Amino acid sequence: MDSSESDPSAGSDRDRDQDRNREQNRDRDQDRNRGQNRGQGQNRDRGDQDANRTALGHRGRHRTTDDADGTRAAVQRWLETRVRENRFTIAVVFPVVGAITLVASDLGHLPAPLAYNPLLLLVGTAVMRSPLLVGVLPTLGRRALGCLGALTAFTYAIELVGLRTGWPYGTFEYAIELGPTLAGEVPLALPLFFVPLVLDAYLLTVLVLDSRSENRFETPLARLAGAIATVLAIDLVLDPAAVAIGFWEFIPAGAYYGVPVSNYAGWLLSGAVAVALVEFGFDREALRERIRSCEFILDDLVSFVLLWGSINVLYGNWIAAAVAGLICLGLVGTDRYGGDLFRTAIPPTDKN
Repeated sequence: MDSSESDPSAGSDRDRDQDRNREQNRDRDQDRNRGQNRGQGQNRDRGDQDANRTALGHRGRHRTTDDADGTRAAVQRWLETRVRENRFTIAVVFPVVGAITLVASDLGHLPAPLAYNPLLLLVGTAVMRSPLLVGVLPTLGRRALGCLGALTAFTYAIELVGLRTGWPYGTFEYAIELGPTLAGEVPLALPLFFVPLVLDAYLLTVLVLDSRSENRFETPLARLAGAIATVLAIDLVLDPAAVAIGFWEFIPAGAYYGVPVSNYAGWLLSGAVAVALVEFGFDREALRERIRSCEFILDDLVSFVLLWGSINVLYGNWIAAAVAGLICLGLVGTDRYGGDLFRTAIPPTDKN
């Protein structure tokens, strides 16, 4: 047979080789596809797991935030209930007892452990401040807290400068101990005495402007001017009474019941800075709504008028007493102080 003639068996072998190669390629393609599908499935599983973990994390954070908000709301409600149940005691009884105690201390009618006792002074002041503190608590955002911190630092700084240099209030010194001191000179509790008075002045101004104008809060200039004027009025009541009972003294004594005019120039400066910080720090809309809804937010100012106004009356500081009366009229004009304040003094009776 001629070798050039084709061998049928050789063709069959080539066909079998081609079929085998196609099958191997197909198997490789199938394996590769299965691997890709398996990888995609694993990626989907990992993605689903990551998504589930993320969702659980978000839910956990939301649950933690909701729990914290719920706790804060519960604490706020508890504090407000305590203040409402004891309004008369806080706003009337405490300042009256305080005035009697301070006058008795000045006249030497109290034993040494009780006369001008710093702990009693601080506790009594804190209790009388509590309606204001509870009232403004829901409005204290980060900016407000920052501004109150700056106001506290400013209060210490300007008092220390005043004690050491006599500027801006005039030369004065503390005549009694008011608890621990900063740098051995400034009472640590000074912000407790001063900062709430600024807030009282600002809140009263806002409330009066709001009740007498269609444009609530009027203008920033009106708020600032009114609040600064109220701060000065508060000090026209405070300093003569404090000098009378021996809290501090001015050297030399001034013409206004022992208080010099320079003291009020200093209060004009410190009051303007303090009011500006309050104006900048608080959310005005939130604060306005809180003033409208919280009936006891100005009870601290009621305590102030009763305490220092009555001391001025007892010592014959009639101009200072008259200014206290004007502040009292401003409070009455807000329609906040009718019988509700006094109802808490009468225990409820069961009606069958």
